Amino acid sequence: MSCETTRPLIEAYVDGELDLVRAVEIEQHLQSCAACTRVYRNQQALHTALASTAGALYYTAPAGLQRRIQDSVRKAEPERSIRWVLPWRNLSLVAAVAVVLLASWAVLRFAAAPSGEALLAQEVVAGHVRSLQANHLGDVISTDQHTVKPWFDGKIDFAPPVTDFAAQGFPLWGGRLDYLDNRPVAALVYQKQKHFINVFIWPAPGAGPTTPQALAEQGYNLEHWVQGGMNYWVISDVNSADLHTFVQLLQK
Repeated sequence: MSCETTRPLIEAYVDGELDLVRAVEIEQHLQSCAACTRVYRNQQALHTALASTAGALYYTAPAGLQRRIQDSVRKAEPERSIRWVLPWRNLSLVAAVAVVLLASWAVLRFAAAPSGEALLAQEVVAGHVRSLQANHLGDVISTDQHTVKPWFDGKIDFAPPVTDFAAQGFPLWGGRLDYLDNRPVAALVYQKQKHFINVFIWPAPGAGPTTPQALAEQGYNLEHWVQGGMNYWVISDVNSADLHTFVQLLQK
């Protein structure tokens, strides 16, 4: 299963609402996808939080309340309107409890849900780790930018800028196709000594230029920005200073 088909089903999977075949497919996907696993854990945390607080939102009536109400109704038979008032009062109580539960669920869901940037950062980390573990850093392996750049022609709907920075200590290693943010992207691979740097590039229609934002995720350093109508996400296990130096080269 892909991330696109898995994520809408994660909430139902956590609630045990899927059939066995679909549940097994979800489990298999989670074993190999760090981004969807993080979404699953957030849903699990929300489910646990609701389960632990739901009891405090219910009011348990005293054991003898029903008997006392029935006795009162029999003693005050002329006041028949009470037979109608009591059910409506019960409905009001149920409605109030439902509103409180719904509001609590919405607050917890919003608080537990990661931001769009956080989710994309998780996808970038997953793509970087996957390329290293699967020994699939490059579909085209070359230090020549005039070989790497044309390789993308016809494979994606944009032309990624490709430059070799060997003279500055960051030689081009190659490139490949990857998948981020629900679309194919270009992945350029550079080196810093024995460390690999993945540069993910794809169009950012309508977005203006931004300054690089640095963050750390799962032991990796990342920077991302928008430039020339393109999204840039850079990730590596090199130190943050070296990565920022490399980012400055990409921005020139």
